[in-house]
Amino acid sequence: MNFSHIQLDCQAHEVDKLLKFYSDFGFSLVEKGKSIYKLSLFSSSPLSLEIRVVSSSGKTLNDTLVFAATNIEEKLKCMNVSFNSTAENGQQIYSFNDPIGTKLVLTNKESLFSEKALIDKVETKNESPSSKQQAKSDFKRKVAFLMSGGDSCGMNASIRAIVRVAIAKGCDAYAVYEGYQGLVTGNELIKKMEWNDVAGILSTGGTAIGTARCKEFRERSGRLKACYNLVSLGIDSLIVNGGDGSLTGADIFRSEWNGLLQELVDSGKITADLAKRHQHLSIVGMVGSIDNDMVGTEMTIGANTSLHRIVEAIDSISSTASSHQRAFIIEVMGRHCGWLALMASLATGADWLFIPEAPPAETWEEDMCDVLKKHRQLGKRKVIIVVSEGALDRNNQPIKCEKIKDVLSKKLNYDTRVTTLGHVQRGGFPTAFDRILATLQGSKAVEEVLSSSENKPSPLIAYNENKITCVPLMEAVQMTLAVAKAVEAKDFKRAFELRDPDFRAAYEISESLVLNKKVLEESKTSVKIAILNCGAPCAGMNAATRAAVRYGLHKGYIVYAVYNGFDGLINGDFKEMKWMDVDGWTMKAGSELGVNRTLPVKNLGMVAYQMQKFGIQGLIIVGGFEAYTSLAKLEENRPNYPAFCIPMVCIPATVSNNVPGTEYSIGSDTALNAIVEACDTIKCSASASRNRVFVVEVQGGRCGYLATLGGLASGAVRTYIHEEGITLNDISNDVDHLKKHFHEDKRIGRIVLRNESVSDTYTTEVLSNIFQEEGTPLFDSKTAVLGHLQQGRIPSPMDRIRGTRFAVLSMQFIENWLGKDITSDSAVVLGIQQGHVVYTPVQSLVKEADAKMRRPKDQWWLSIRPLLKLLAKYDQ
Repeated sequence: MNFSHIQLDCQAHEVDKLLKFYSDFGFSLVEKGKSIYKLSLFSSSPLSLEIRVVSSSGKTLNDTLVFAATNIEEKLKCMNVSFNSTAENGQQIYSFNDPIGTKLVLTNKESLFSEKALIDKVETKNESPSSKQQAKSDFKRKVAFLMSGGDSCGMNASIRAIVRVAIAKGCDAYAVYEGYQGLVTGNELIKKMEWNDVAGILSTGGTAIGTARCKEFRERSGRLKACYNLVSLGIDSLIVNGGDGSLTGADIFRSEWNGLLQELVDSGKITADLAKRHQHLSIVGMVGSIDNDMVGTEMTIGANTSLHRIVEAIDSISSTASSHQRAFIIEVMGRHCGWLALMASLATGADWLFIPEAPPAETWEEDMCDVLKKHRQLGKRKVIIVVSEGALDRNNQPIKCEKIKDVLSKKLNYDTRVTTLGHVQRGGFPTAFDRILATLQGSKAVEEVLSSSENKPSPLIAYNENKITCVPLMEAVQMTLAVAKAVEAKDFKRAFELRDPDFRAAYEISESLVLNKKVLEESKTSVKIAILNCGAPCAGMNAATRAAVRYGLHKGYIVYAVYNGFDGLINGDFKEMKWMDVDGWTMKAGSELGVNRTLPVKNLGMVAYQMQKFGIQGLIIVGGFEAYTSLAKLEENRPNYPAFCIPMVCIPATVSNNVPGTEYSIGSDTALNAIVEACDTIKCSASASRNRVFVVEVQGGRCGYLATLGGLASGAVRTYIHEEGITLNDISNDVDHLKKHFHEDKRIGRIVLRNESVSDTYTTEVLSNIFQEEGTPLFDSKTAVLGHLQQGRIPSPMDRIRGTRFAVLSMQFIENWLGKDITSDSAVVLGIQQGHVVYTPVQSLVKEADAKMRRPKDQWWLSIRPLLKLLAKYDQ
């Protein structure tokens, strides 16, 4: 049987003697509320036994408690407790009653619960408080954590995860306020955290425990103070969330730890015994950086949110730039890393880009002006140029925004403005991605602390290939510093190579979408490629269409857009696209081409006819499960229709993220952010009401991706998904869980996420009514059905970038097949698996897809679900 605690109900006048009884028996009072008292018998194993004494005015009835210890008879006599002793199967069994009549049965059989804790606590009952505190520290690992350097959105999500996972695993969690300054100062700046101390911080930016740069910690004398402040509290594990400077400081601190301990022993500040118990300092690093500049991890905490702020700003500026026919130069952060500038440029369709890793040619002024003039000739009214604050030319001279402004003003006579976004890039509400990333990394950091050893290098928690991984901390730091050194030495090729593959791929894609002479000339090529959208609309579809059109025109191809999905294809609704036809499409949600759920099954002949009529040599289908199904049907009928014997690509695009062959679909990130934003708003209402839970219904069909990831990012106490189903017993347990939560704290707003298709019986309204009926008078319940707002009004930067990247890769895939003999490998679903772009033949996906449930059979995100329950304080 698994349980988290045993509850004893007693009369109010019985509380004191009951607490004293269990205290004498070895339990510690760990929490005292108005009517609930928590006692724990701390375990040397991962388990601890907890008793909750509940004071009530009603009649009490408690069951028998059974556990094990040694030297039982001697302990009971010392406590003057009457008992009965019997022998059974070679075991001695002792039974007796506590002060309220609860029968306790003890055996001498080995138990998971710590007999050492019981022996030591009974024997040291009359010792001083300081010795009791030291005895307690032997059984609990103490983990401290701090934020250092510049703040970034998502840090609070990591704090919440560290505290709750540490407590769930039997550790004490200590927050170090004000970064390394808190380590040096100590006292009230190092605070033990409880479960509800981190409630409500998931949705806030910055860091709730402060961050600061500390000159004193750079000196050994400062690190000596920090060592004393930690070891005097019994702390020998430290999680540091910061940049390369902060992580380097942590590694130095670890290398000096034994020497610092010895110095403290020699000076008499600590005992040799205390130093021996904490002779190993565990350090785990996490990267909080909006620049995304750490080598060894694909994403850092805060970078995604910062990109959102930049893209929001450029979207807003675009309207005024277009109205006045102005040029805007946008400076973004990134002293040594151009990730923010590059991704913002790709997401907004900027006209020009400057980043430190790729200095422009010596003739950059003429090249830039030439492209901008051509844009104006085609009718484009605005100019957007994105500049990284660390942008350099090939002589390592800074390229400043004012210089670019002068070039545009003097050579093109453009009305030009400079906008420096500054610290607005650090703030705001964290995105869903940053909340999820920080939560998963915080959980992993605690696991690494508990598995650390003296000979194991300090790990850095990283995100690679869609997994939370660990890399050697100092190797990552040194490689990061190597980028800046390469730039300083004008070895730009080396600096570029040190960036992760996604960075390099994004830069190459941005170069392939630049206007060139082929766009202005009449196409002489015979290559004709069509693109259509089908299924339900989602954010990012337009970005994909835009990129496919402009890449094709850049290469001199003819690109047809097919309007209204397969209905449009059947009716011959084709349009040859021009460069400006797709201008501004990146920031538009939905589908400008139009979509529907019509499949080509019954009209394959007309589909083939129209494709032959327009001479289509390559086809891109952008959509969800319908797009995958349609592609499979076209490939299957190649023997009957020669028109289908062309390279064909399905680009997954659906909020449900249920297309086989990929871990992510275009549109799912925008949907997650829409869910999280709605849930944040709903939780404000729930918190204000003090005693309310909202049942929030989200989309996804029979795929629980949105509910699971949305629940993790919004802090839901429960999520229901179709993959797991829902039973009456589940609901009963959840009612009890909610009662416990509201009994502990009514101030916190709570939400439950329900997938729209989880059950035909237990609908959103039915669930809410059950919670309302069973929760009264402790709490009430309301519903919120998010519906189609999850499709989003403005695509997220990630969906824009994925849409752009997928489209360009699809065009390149078709290019590579032109002129070759067509095989089954030429009809593929393009996707991301373990961080890599893959082209999976559609027929090979038939075995991987659950056609009836319209989802893949193997879904990576299901492994996250246990963490959801842990963070919601479900019984483990």
